[in-house]
Order: sequence, then structure tokens, then C-alpha cells
Amino acid sequence: MPFTRRSLLKAAAIAAPMINLGRFRIFAATNERYSTRAIELVQRSTVIDMLNPLSLYAALVDQEPKQTSWLKDPPSFAAKDMQPFRDSGFNVLHIAVGTGGPDAYDSTLRFLARWNGFIAHHSDWFMRVDSPETLAKVKGSGKIGIILGIQNSEHFRTVDDVDFFYSIGQRVSQLTYNSRNMIGTGSTERNDSAISDFGVEVVERMNKLGMAVDVSHCGDMTSIDACAVSKQPVLITHSNCRALNPHPRCKTDEAIKKVAATGGVMGITGVRMFVKASEPTTVEDVLNHYDHVARLVGVEHVGVGSDIDLYGYDALPEPIRKRLHASYKASYGFREKDDIEGLNHPKRTFDLAEGLIRRGYSDGDIEGILGGNFKRVLSGIWGAGGEKRG
Repeated sequence: MPFTRRSLLKAAAIAAPMINLGRFRIFAATNERYSTRAIELVQRSTVIDMLNPLSLYAALVDQEPKQTSWLKDPPSFAAKDMQPFRDSGFNVLHIAVGTGGPDAYDSTLRFLARWNGFIAHHSDWFMRVDSPETLAKVKGSGKIGIILGIQNSEHFRTVDDVDFFYSIGQRVSQLTYNSRNMIGTGSTERNDSAISDFGVEVVERMNKLGMAVDVSHCGDMTSIDACAVSKQPVLITHSNCRALNPHPRCKTDEAIKKVAATGGVMGITGVRMFVKASEPTTVEDVLNHYDHVARLVGVEHVGVGSDIDLYGYDALPEPIRKRLHASYKASYGFREKDDIEGLNHPKRTFDLAEGLIRRGYSDGDIEGILGGNFKRVLSGIWGAGGEKRG
């Protein structure tokens, strides 16, 4: 059929909304627009956030007897609460928190028990990811996968405690939080040190069972020594690069290289003071950390470890946020804002994909960063433990 000027103009008018330079508004409640490429990358990736507590508020008030949370009262988590997670693009969340002190064993047991109860109550929406098999099928399940982890290992009073906590679902354990424990030294201690003899036994038992070793908050010597002791890949689930920011919670190039040499992966966080030492601090500064790790050790060793929930620290009630700040040493250097605009909302996975596209990463590399790299290493760690138990 011959084309006329009228038919061409009509066709152009119909097509115009879809052209839009390849950008689409995919969520009715927002004006944010994302490229076709970014949308497709998120949709086909198993997107893993290796530090996302589901709800910062729930995690922070969980230990307070007079306040309730989703974890204490699972039925209070309703369909309206679930929808943002469905829209977020995330498929798997590592929900670790920092426990410790004299009641570390009890508080960790209580935390993991509540999470197991929450997942069981909402089994149509969530599934516990604790094996290569569950990790492989979570994307197709339509559920949000939950990895049970702890940002400390002080609850391991004896080596046999590793077996017990593994039996109730723990699959990642950070060797220390910011302070020294019986295993090693945290990142904000005045004096640094390597892993203790007891710590070596703990790491060896974790390797045997298939529990991932995390050194995100560990001091420099403990981080490096963990790589020498562990026979399985070592993870940095959520940290940034000290070469770009001299914060004690950031990792040295030496530590990043040692982790990569074990086959491990480093998750990049968007928490403001971990990203840059001065203002302004933007999404581009976060992307610089992804670039640094990729150039230093290879893109296959970098992933996502947001260290926030869907909404970020700045969305917390101010009294809770101030109390959180007061619980850390001055070296943490909290600022007026903790989050970074553009990565402080439920759809930030799409913004990250857009940023990685801007930086010239290939589709395969972006899929790896969004979750493929952590999926590979976790499957290997958990699978190796399963073989040894068998």
C-alpha cells in the first residue's frame, strides 16, 4: 500500500510516545523514566543486594520490648508493604544486622528465629535462600529471596556454635563488627591485629559447612588474614574503596586484591560518608567505586551491597536516626544526610543500571554487577560446604 503524507504523519503520531529516546515510565506512581536497556537488564538479572535489611526501622526497634515491628508481628506486613519490593527489581536481599556484646548469642538467636518465622508466615511472598538450588530458582519464583546473615561472629562462643547457627539458616557471617572480638579486630579499633587462633578454627568450620566469610567491617589485618586462612572465597558484602575515600570502613587496595584472589566479590555501598570525604557527594561518586574495583581486580569481583533498606536512613524518624548515630564512634563522620539522592528510593536498581550503562559497561558485566557475581560465588561456597557435609 503506498504511503501518503497523511499516513506517515499518523504513524509518527502513534509512534511518538514510544520513541522518547528509548526511555519509559514503568511505574504509575512516579515520573522517573528509564531506558529500555536498563529495564531489560534488571528484568533478566537475578538482582542481589548483599546488605539490605528489608526495613531499617524494624531492624532498629526489634530489640526494644515496647515497640513492634514486622519481625515481631508478621501479620502486620501487608500487601501494600510488599508492593514496593515487587517493583524494586531486587530478587535477593541479605538482611544482616550487627549483634554483639554479652548477649550476642541470645540476640542473634532471637533475630534469626524471628526472620524464620516471618518468612514462614509470608511464604507466598518470601523464600529463604540458603543453597545453590534455592538461589537458582528464586528469580523464577516471583518471591523475594532472603539470605540470613549476621554482621558479627560474636555469637560463636565455641566452634560448634557455627554448626548450630548454620542449622537454623545462617549462611553469611561477618567476622567482626567495628570492634575487636575473640576472632579478630574491627575497622574502628585503635590498634589493628590479625585473626586469633580461635578465629582460624571458626573460619575453618565455616568453610566446611558452607557459610560465607564476610570481612566488610573488619580491620585491615583481619581482612587480609581472613583471605590467607579461608579455603573458600572471602566476601566484602558492603564497603567502598579507601583509595577514593580515607574512611576506616573503606577497604585498602591490598585487601580488595586479596579478596579477589580468593575468588570473592565486593559489594559497593551508597552510604554517604563511605562514598566521599567531602560534598557534593553524588551517584557519580558511587559509580567511581564500582569503576575502581573493576579496574583493580576485574568486573567479576564487584557487586551491590547498599547498606540501606528501600528508603534509606534519612527516611527514619529523626529520634531513631540520631540514636543510631550516637551508637558509633566519631570516626564514622556522620553528616546531615546519610543517603545519596538518586540511590535512596525503592527503584534505585534501575538508576544503578543506568549509571553503569553511562560508564560503558557491557550487558554481561552489568548483569554480573547487579547480582550474577554474588550468585556465582555464593553458589560455589554453599555448594562446596554441602559436598563436604555429604
